Amino acid sequence: MAYKNKYTVLAILGISIASGAAWWWQNKAPDAQADKTAVASAPSGPGPAAGGGPARPTSVEVAKVESMTLVDETQAVGSLRSRQGVMLRPEVGGRVKQIFFNDGQRVSKGQLMVQFDDQLPQAQLAQARAELSIAEANHKRNQELVAQNFISQRSLDESSAALEVSRAKLSLAQATLQRLQVLAPFDGITGLKQINVGDYLKDGADMVNVEDIDAVLLDFRLPERFQTKIRAGQKAQLTIDALPGRPFSAIIQAVDPLIDANGRSVGVRGCIDNRQQQLRPGMFARVNAVFGSRENALVIPEEAIIPQGGRTFVVRIVPGDKPEVKVSERVAVKVGLRLPGKVEILEGLSAGDTVVSAGHQRLQKDGTVVRVVDLSQPGGGRPAGGPPGAGGPGAGGPGAGGPGAGGPGAAPTGGAPAAAAAQGAGGPRAGAGAAGPRPGAAGKPGQGPAKNADMAGPNPCLRGADATR
Repeated sequence: MAYKNKYTVLAILGISIASGAAWWWQNKAPDAQADKTAVASAPSGPGPAAGGGPARPTSVEVAKVESMTLVDETQAVGSLRSRQGVMLRPEVGGRVKQIFFNDGQRVSKGQLMVQFDDQLPQAQLAQARAELSIAEANHKRNQELVAQNFISQRSLDESSAALEVSRAKLSLAQATLQRLQVLAPFDGITGLKQINVGDYLKDGADMVNVEDIDAVLLDFRLPERFQTKIRAGQKAQLTIDALPGRPFSAIIQAVDPLIDANGRSVGVRGCIDNRQQQLRPGMFARVNAVFGSRENALVIPEEAIIPQGGRTFVVRIVPGDKPEVKVSERVAVKVGLRLPGKVEILEGLSAGDTVVSAGHQRLQKDGTVVRVVDLSQPGGGRPAGGPPGAGGPGAGGPGAGGPGAGGPGAAPTGGAPAAAAAQGAGGPRAGAGAAGPRPGAAGKPGQGPAKNADMAGPNPCLRGADATR
């Protein structure tokens, strides 16, 4: 019995020792390992001491507030149509006798296009003229007889009425005969004819289309929020997919007063000078509607904007207590137009101010000492405008200011905004926000055909019924 109790006590003792060892391993060992890691990762350069010391400056990337010309514009798609276009159709039925045009021929207003067989109407016209001659003679004779009191006044009234009926029959015969001649309603170019000599056509049958394309209309739609900005007389730049590299300009002629309830958009119509016959109705157009431009507008990179609580802030870099010290200051701003990579500032900043474009998430309060990182320098992590050691030994190393401040990790946060700012300042989109050649503006040297004799005279979009009022 005593032998069994001995082994029971040993078993309980072993279980207790194992439980104690497991508890120590779970609680004490991680703390010791963390202490070792903290000691191993402690920076070797100058920084805050273990018991406290001066705070290390926070590394940030900055950008200057630029002044440039901003163009208020928006993009849309539209279609081209003829300034005037009509499908010629006969008003009365008949057989085609003669065709006086060719496919694609330029015609003038009032030019005879199609002649229908008019043998019967010509005979009816001759009959009407003969009846009119008899009625006039009878009426003249009755007037003489009434003057001599040989007939009553009633006979004279009847002859007068018969004369008016004869005149009406003659006018009817002439109108019927005129409707057998189809005339061009305006100056234009014919399309492809759909009739031949000898065809019998019913009234309303298609014969040929006539298009006036000396000026073409541009129809496009804009969201309803732009209906207060767009107005007649403004310019719209456009490019045609079928004619790459040839920019065109349109003059806004009218804005539809009705807002489409389905798409909440407003219809806009412009006019394009097409005397060189480069454009055709039905073409697809990419439109850049220009509402206006502002000189000396202040812009900053969009990465510098900090939205917070329905307001917009930026972090501005201002001088500190010492000449070489820079500190942060949070400023509320009012934004205006937005361009790719840039934002217009209406209030809160002045030209030449310096704002933080990357790293502002580490600036929690005003007055924080900052170290400006210039990624354009070969080292990538050196302070802007200072010597390599301006931030102290190791300032440009991987651990300066935390991960990604100036080392390899800085490229995703700082390289992209810097590249975006460079692209917005002088890259492909510079023409959209700065003065200079614009993609949809007047043609560059060597682009588009030169003016020729067809371009002589006033712009067809600015004369007659198409003039902007």
